[in-house]
This record gives sequence, C-alpha cells and structure tokens, in this order.
Amino acid sequence: MLEQRIQQHFFDSADLKYAAAEVLTRPVSDAAHVLLNAITSGGKALACGSGSSAGDAQHFAASFVGCFERERPGLAALSLSTDTSILAAIGHDQALDQLYAKQVQALGQPGDVLLAITTSGNAANILEAIDAAHQKDMVVVALTGNGGGKVAGALNEGDVHLCVPHDRTARIQEVHLLVLHCLCDAVDVLLLGE
Repeated sequence: MLEQRIQQHFFDSADLKYAAAEVLTRPVSDAAHVLLNAITSGGKALACGSGSSAGDAQHFAASFVGCFERERPGLAALSLSTDTSILAAIGHDQALDQLYAKQVQALGQPGDVLLAITTSGNAANILEAIDAAHQKDMVVVALTGNGGGKVAGALNEGDVHLCVPHDRTARIQEVHLLVLHCLCDAVDVLLLGE
C-alpha cells in the first residue's frame, strides 16, 4: 500500500510536468530573456521566496553566481533570504511582510530583476517585494501556482508570470525547481550557445 502511494507521487509529478510544459514553455523563455537583458546590461537578479520557497531562491542564486551545468563567469544574483541578521532586524523592528521589500528598496536598481517565488501567490512578503521592485523600475519574474493568487493581479505589463497549473504545494514546488533549472540553462545557452 505504501509503495503504491509513493509510486503515485512520481506519476502525479510526471503528469503535472507534462501539463506544465504546455503552459510554461513560452513564459519561461520570456523570463530567460528578461534575466539575460538585466545581466548583460549590468543589472542583477534579486531572488526571494516565501516559506520553503526561500530555499529555491537560494538555489537559483547559487546556480547563477556559481554555475549551473557548465563553467562560465558568475552572473550577478542575490538571494534575499540568506542574511539572518538582516532578516532578524527587519522582522523585529518592522513587520515580517517587509522582509524582502526593505532589501529590494536598499539593493534594487532600475533594470534589475526580482525573482519572486510563492506557491500560493498570496504571500504578503512577496507582494510587498513586488511593489518595492515596481517602485524601483525593476522587472518581476513571479513563480506561483494555485491560479496565481494575489500576485497575478500585482504584476505589471513587462513582468513575467510563471504559474504552475496545480493547487498542491508539493507538486507546485517540484515544477518550480524544474523552472529554475530551465531558466539557468536557457540563460547559459543564450550567453554561451549550445
């Protein structure tokens, strides 16, 4: 019984990835071009995620600054969820929904990209970060699921919404990781060729 349940997780994940490929291929390509434009113009990517998606933001930044699958010069990216002193200070002195917005206000520049990840699309800290990014004339690449939630309505023309067509957090997160890998690979191909 348990083995069947485990196997079903694999099947469900694979089925969703096929369905997501139909919906997300073009927007992922658009997001890769947004990231490439920022990087080649001297900008950077600021990545943030709500809850466990903060780990995905860190994974993205590590792959951009370090390397993805092949050697290349580092690309400018920061994860906004890694400096515990900043997070503790903002959380203590202001409000938790300002954790990322304050950092975007301090570190973001026009032409930078905010990569914002929330499975529900309703995380207050992500919504505030998106607002701060727009105030800084930054483009937003948002990874969501669940229909996009409030994030869908917070995006501007020129932003890119990568909404996984599912409502289960685990499945959405599995596709988010794949999308982040696709973004890293696409930027590498655009920079370095096949």
